[in-house]
Amino acid sequence: MSYNYLKFASEGPVGIIALNRPEKRNALSLELLQELSALLTAIKSSEDVRVVIIKGEGKVFCAGHDISQLVDHEVTYYNAIFDTCVDVMEEIQRLPQPVIAQVHGVATAAGCQLVAACDLAVAEEGTLFGTPGVKIGLFCTTPAVPLVRAIGRKRALDMLFTGRMISAHEAEQYGLINKVVSVDQLATETMALAEAIAQSSPLTLSIGKKAFYTQVNLADTEAYDHAKEVIVNNLLAEDAKEGLSAFLEKRKPEWKGPEWKGR
Repeated sequence: MSYNYLKFASEGPVGIIALNRPEKRNALSLELLQELSALLTAIKSSEDVRVVIIKGEGKVFCAGHDISQLVDHEVTYYNAIFDTCVDVMEEIQRLPQPVIAQVHGVATAAGCQLVAACDLAVAEEGTLFGTPGVKIGLFCTTPAVPLVRAIGRKRALDMLFTGRMISAHEAEQYGLINKVVSVDQLATETMALAEAIAQSSPLTLSIGKKAFYTQVNLADTEAYDHAKEVIVNNLLAEDAKEGLSAFLEKRKPEWKGPEWKGR
């Protein structure tokens, strides 16, 4: 597929999505979101892509929604923008492959939301994160959804109420990102993380990711009940049998691969 607002490339088992509106600071226009939704749907059924990296072209990762699309339109148009955005954020969590945000420059509003929605995130030193909508009269209610789940209520409300920007190191302390690296190591460190994850069984990763997001908001007892059911069924999968046998036999496992498709 060809894209007007995205780039996509594969490096071995790692698929790399680049937001490609550098002249607009990679703002999430409706058209870009529609392309991203279609691309994620295609990746979901891919047997070759085991891990996904999302990054931005140009000077920043993503400055949020395209503000020019948020004025002088009908409610139906605004609904289309935010329905598509929510679909994209949810699709990232539904994707069987782990998704890593590779963040540089700035990640604000819906750009910060995108970072929070990804499973993991690596950022370069000097990156700034924020939800500054309150400063222009538009509270970042949709970015708040993954943000509070990543960093907790008090820190999320601080960012949402004040609109202040936080540094990469602060974002790491908050739990919004996993790691801060030097500018010249961002791509290398993100790829190293992706490749480390890609060594594991894609079936096992997909089972684990789905179970994680299912249980994370359940009460403890319900979460354990769900996790117990998943891990027992996981034991019956061919990749689990292979992995356990390989461990006991002190050899490298050979994953079956296609069995994970569609999970």
